[in-house]
Amino acid sequence: MAISQMAKVMIVSHRTEVTELLESLQGAGICQILNAEEAMVIKEWPELCRAAERPRQAEELLGRLERSIAFLKNYSKPGKGLASVLAPRTVVEARTYREVVSDEQLLGVVEQCEKCEAKITELETDCESIGGVLEELKPWVSLETPVEEMGQLEKATCLTGLLSSQKLEQVEEKIIELGGVIEVVGSAGSNRACLVVCLNEKLGEVQKLLRSADFETFTFEGPQFDKEGRMSGRGPMTGTVEELIEFYSGRQSKCKKEFGNQRGRAKVLAENLLKLEILYDHWANLLSRERSRNEAPATDSTVILEGWVRRKDYGRVEKIVSGFGASGLSGIEPREGEEIPVEIENRNFIRPFEVVTRLYGMPQYLNIDPTIFLAPFFALFFALCLTDAGYGLVMIAAVAYFIKKMQGDKKLMCMLGICSVVTVAAGALTGGWFGDAVQQFVPKLGPLREKMIWFDPLEKPMMFFGLSLALGYVQILTGLVIAFIHNLKRNDYVAAVFDQLTWLVMLNSVVIFGASKMGAVRGEVGGIFGKVALVPAIMILLFSERQGNWAGRLGMGAYNLFSAIFYMGDVLSYLRLMALGMVTAGLAMAINVIAGITFKIPYGIGIVLAIIVLVGGHGFNLAISGLSAFVHTLRLQYVEFFPKFLVGGGKLFSPLSKEYKHIYVEKS
Repeated sequence: MAISQMAKVMIVSHRTEVTELLESLQGAGICQILNAEEAMVIKEWPELCRAAERPRQAEELLGRLERSIAFLKNYSKPGKGLASVLAPRTVVEARTYREVVSDEQLLGVVEQCEKCEAKITELETDCESIGGVLEELKPWVSLETPVEEMGQLEKATCLTGLLSSQKLEQVEEKIIELGGVIEVVGSAGSNRACLVVCLNEKLGEVQKLLRSADFETFTFEGPQFDKEGRMSGRGPMTGTVEELIEFYSGRQSKCKKEFGNQRGRAKVLAENLLKLEILYDHWANLLSRERSRNEAPATDSTVILEGWVRRKDYGRVEKIVSGFGASGLSGIEPREGEEIPVEIENRNFIRPFEVVTRLYGMPQYLNIDPTIFLAPFFALFFALCLTDAGYGLVMIAAVAYFIKKMQGDKKLMCMLGICSVVTVAAGALTGGWFGDAVQQFVPKLGPLREKMIWFDPLEKPMMFFGLSLALGYVQILTGLVIAFIHNLKRNDYVAAVFDQLTWLVMLNSVVIFGASKMGAVRGEVGGIFGKVALVPAIMILLFSERQGNWAGRLGMGAYNLFSAIFYMGDVLSYLRLMALGMVTAGLAMAINVIAGITFKIPYGIGIVLAIIVLVGGHGFNLAISGLSAFVHTLRLQYVEFFPKFLVGGGKLFSPLSKEYKHIYVEKS
């Protein structure tokens, strides 16, 4: 229930067996291997730093596998809805895994996928290109002259293109004035397909006129094909437009047919998708080992693996290394200032709340794991933001389903499950069962509800107000106490006294003094604590800043003393618990009222509408309220609680381990 104790190790292995050693360490997943830049041994013997060799073969194959998998997923059977989202990885037996990774024919499947993908891309491009040409030729279908003959005039020039119908009449008049002629042979939307014929000596003037009219020149050029029917670039067309349309339509039909054949081939290849995914994960883990080996300090004959293990796993690493005759393990002391990786360990109901800590970031190695302290506060605050036992029961059912069906790390779901159980208790104590559904729809259960209820937030909002402030005050004091005890354990008594104890005494004294003013505490007692508060205030002023000259120290001390007002702001921030709890209850009541109104509609329609309103409304309320409860409870931990004692910025412990992106290997 704390930060794991780390041990630094050095493993020296002969090059002939280092690969197998790394595979064993990766399988165990308990040792973090440092690269040459991180290893301290390089600081003393720089010559051990060798130029890292990139495992290009593995990287290249991994890239090919990734592209092939992405290609085949487009042609594989789709997953089954929510089940495929919760469990996206396929579970395979260890025997199947070994058979697949040893199957050399799979590399041939990868090559077939690459060829099939390239062919499909080529055919898709060809079909689009031919389709575009057919669209361009449609306006010219009435043109009976072979298109190649229009450029063979001796004393005249024939121009072809599209002209706006609005400008056609004006252009035609000017063309005739220049001794030319214009003929419309078809239309393309608001444009007209035109032939413009003029004498060669008038060509410049005609072209200038056409440019000013936004004449879009069309040249009869299109895709060309080789003997095998593959597109081989573009070139001039020959024949009439009708013949060209027939020719390209035939080519398009052949292209679409071949495109369909290749898609069918891709669907057949998609039967190998799982095998390629297995191979991908295998090579990804192999690549991880190869990088660790290539980036480690080395001599001509040995590789030096410097790294970290948890102290409790040291014996396991020692046992693994002892199984290799040309390898040895020794523990070494960390250098001064060396950053030690951090891993946190918790048990039972506390472990799921590590999600909160990990989202925030790892604490520093010599600091405190906040998980055990935040867990009860997080669950309670989440429950108070909902304050509805009915919603808690729905969440328990949903979380149980997700935990059963989903793969991977289930800590988040487990944490929400614990919070849901506390929500049921909080809802029962505040009388929330889908809002006021008990009072509205099943009044017979009213006496049972009354027996369990502590107070109704809507009837006694000030009680909820005081509870929220009290819980906030307790959590803030808890943070100061944690920091105080931690400093005592580190023998940093000065920090414990002037950074935490002074605040603990002053804050509590001020609270008691304020309570006496409101009549909650005897005036004499309040007066005593009002005077007691002056002592820690003076200590904060003089000694909370302990560096620099006295002028600077007093200035910072005054600022720190003024920061007492920030504690008030922190405590007031916990009023969000009351606000969210009452909003959830109020919206639930509104949904019940609407359902009650719709229920009165005759002919059975009202019953159906009421059910829709209840299910949809409460589902929506649960979704937005649950999200708000999670986010705001998270904020209270990160902004109000953690800064009182936690020093973040720790480096996460990342052992060399086998990771799987697509599959789960079933352990025998």
